[in-house]
Amino acid sequence: MKEHILGLHHITAISDDAQRNYDFYTKVMGLRMVKKTVNFDDPGTYHFYFGNETGTPGAILTFFPWEGIGKGHNGTGMATEIGYSVPEGSLVFWTDRFNEHKISFAEQTERFGEILLPFTDPDGLNLSLIIPKGLDDRKPWETAEIKAAQATKGFHSVTLTIRHLDDTARILTDVFGYRQIAQEGKRYRFVTDAVPTASIVDIVLEENGHPGRNAAGTNHHVAFRVKDEATQMAFHEKLLSMGLRITSKINRDYFFSLYFREPGGVLFEIATDNPGFTVDEPLAELGSHLKLPKQHEGLRGEIEKKLPIIKK
Repeated sequence: MKEHILGLHHITAISDDAQRNYDFYTKVMGLRMVKKTVNFDDPGTYHFYFGNETGTPGAILTFFPWEGIGKGHNGTGMATEIGYSVPEGSLVFWTDRFNEHKISFAEQTERFGEILLPFTDPDGLNLSLIIPKGLDDRKPWETAEIKAAQATKGFHSVTLTIRHLDDTARILTDVFGYRQIAQEGKRYRFVTDAVPTASIVDIVLEENGHPGRNAAGTNHHVAFRVKDEATQMAFHEKLLSMGLRITSKINRDYFFSLYFREPGGVLFEIATDNPGFTVDEPLAELGSHLKLPKQHEGLRGEIEKKLPIIKK
């Protein structure tokens, strides 16, 4: 059976102030805090997961809020924009909401025949709200202020900025099963037919670009979705056979992960659907408790003292 990449799984970015990050994504954007845990490699730092009710793959934006890290800036070899799918007719609501909350945004524009509203979060992370051409019937998370007619449905796309197109494109097409469907100037659009949503990767070519600084307001890595571990390991072998350096399988409690840098320098992850976010919390309580990896549970008291208190 042919192995499939099922579009985007999650995207991980960096913020500075944890409380500000939590407030923006849960209160202004209306996302659900799906999981509050810590960075496995730096347990004195939170790892926040924001998404829909269940934390569906393709709708999960995660953050490492490294307090005091300072502002980063985009450059080549990075994911430089995250696109969220929103319902038709909702951009007036979002423009008003961004004005109300003093969020920086740009004028509506068009890209590949779709209308989008670019904006930045409080750390300067580049995002866009996009009205997709196709049907997006994903059920959004609703709040008292943001209902289904306006709420984000999950990812529409991610943009990668690189200096050379061919080798990165080859990973997307020859390994991941994407195909190029359009080009506007130096922006190239790739899509997978394996899923109807969270299926788009744009590549922006900057031949004379320079690397950025990976700190607050930038993306750390992009995770692509696979059904299970067997599929994941088939991709592991394929990438190894191409001479790429890729990690062994890592248990992230809510999914299993492989990491590698694609030839353009962007850190890619391949993440499984299983076991999901209800493995250690019931659905109704997702994101309500600080969940620690087993290897750090014995240090809970020490870790809790280091982490800033998050007020809801």
